[in-house]
Amino acid sequence: MRNPIRSEADAFRFVLLTIGYFALIVIGSVINVWVGVAVFAVLTAGVLWWFVMGRGEAEAPVRQAPAASPPEQHRVLVVANETVGGSQLLDTIRERIAGRDARVLVVCPALNSPLRHWASDEDEAREQAQHRLDTSLETMQGAGIQAAGEIGDGDPIQAIEDALRTFRPDELVVSTHPLGKSHWLERGVVEKARERFALPVTHVIVDRP
Repeated sequence: MRNPIRSEADAFRFVLLTIGYFALIVIGSVINVWVGVAVFAVLTAGVLWWFVMGRGEAEAPVRQAPAASPPEQHRVLVVANETVGGSQLLDTIRERIAGRDARVLVVCPALNSPLRHWASDEDEAREQAQHRLDTSLETMQGAGIQAAGEIGDGDPIQAIEDALRTFRPDELVVSTHPLGKSHWLERGVVEKARERFALPVTHVIVDRP
């Protein structure tokens, strides 16, 4: 089934459309009760039609960037935020690239509150994500892992899609806190990644403060 809300931007547009929906009904009702009823009927019928027509449309798996990686090179896309420097994640990356000419890209989503996101106040979130990313890349460098990094969208699924436009990974590694501590697991990020992306997905649990 098609999911119309896949990022915070989609959620914001949904809120605006909902406000507009009720505003038009109120305006019609002010003009005349029957006009309000007619506006409600037309708008509701349109929403129901869109929902029913979209039920059978499954999202196609997102493919990698068009530029193929060299046949001898193995590319790993890592998505993590607060767990980005965890030892469990480092161990998993070592295992995935062992004995290979590998290229690793670490994407750290800039987590932000909905209010700050709507107000376009993302500086603090990006600064915090950049600090975690820089520290993690230094740790990886010290562990012999050659990796590059970038800050991604606050929605991890959207961050992965953005990375696919420029980096063609052979596999995806998603790092989270354990169940009960992880907002990503509560939101089903790992399951969505496996459904959405045509890539092998490895889930790493990092239990750290």
